[in-house]
Amino acid sequence: MRTLVVGAGAIGGYFGGRLLEAKRDVTFLVRPRRARELADSGLRIRSRCGDVTISNPPTVLAADLSSTFDLVLLSCKAYDLSVAIASIAQAVGPDTVILPLLNGMRHLDALDDVFGRSRVLGGTCLIAATLDDQREIVHLNDHHSVTFGERDGAMSDRIAAIDKLMDGARFNHRASPNIVLEMWEKWVFLATLAGSTCLTRATIGDIVAAPGGCDLILGLFEECRSIAAAQNYVPSKSFLDRSRVTLTEAGSPLTASMLRDLEANRPIEADHIIGDLLARGEASLLRIVYSVLKASEAKRSRTLTAKA
Repeated sequence: MRTLVVGAGAIGGYFGGRLLEAKRDVTFLVRPRRARELADSGLRIRSRCGDVTISNPPTVLAADLSSTFDLVLLSCKAYDLSVAIASIAQAVGPDTVILPLLNGMRHLDALDDVFGRSRVLGGTCLIAATLDDQREIVHLNDHHSVTFGERDGAMSDRIAAIDKLMDGARFNHRASPNIVLEMWEKWVFLATLAGSTCLTRATIGDIVAAPGGCDLILGLFEECRSIAAAQNYVPSKSFLDRSRVTLTEAGSPLTASMLRDLEANRPIEADHIIGDLLARGEASLLRIVYSVLKASEAKRSRTLTAKA
């Protein structure tokens, strides 16, 4: 199964690298700078689940794409989605399937509009990873999984083929007949985590220790859950129970990657994660979070303009 991984950053580089480690046919679609880095130093993963360095991994630039792939693994940030869609156009043929690992749901509409709904699967991943100053992919915890499925719930031949592709690679994977619900559940959790930690600029443990901190987190969680339910995606009781425990754990160092991006003055997925939820249902705490994030984006834009 010829696989094109879009990007070789923290997410694409990790899962694509693990597939390459397992001797799968993987090519990374990258920008010129990343292509040079990978040619010079290789793809380097540092993980408590096993380090790996892959010398000179296969790469291609968008301008040089000349053939189609069986699978496109899409792991970009939401704010890069339009560029990613344009870059993979030449790689998508009649039988190509696209597996997006973005958070939220809005990207599905964008991909459907360009490539057709039949080519676009549902997918989600669970991992904490970052690209460090040495351009190594650093896996930050024990979680590294990919869940995927047909959006209509069918366990199709192409789902079986992806399952086989991932067998033997050093990450967990699972085909799901309820992938859209699972995407909604992750969105509910992530929006709560990002909302609470970005609003307070603090870890879950610090928020929980503050007066009213648990009420803030659980209030955001309930707003997000309610929006999902109103869209006919009712989160399961087991998901709700697990999430409440994780989101209110005393002393937890947990934060959202959005907070790390915010503190590093990088672009954030405010519209895709928070704004799109608000477009599907009104929520007062979530509205405050969105206002704070958009104000931060405006400040960043003004600062970058002043430096230009």
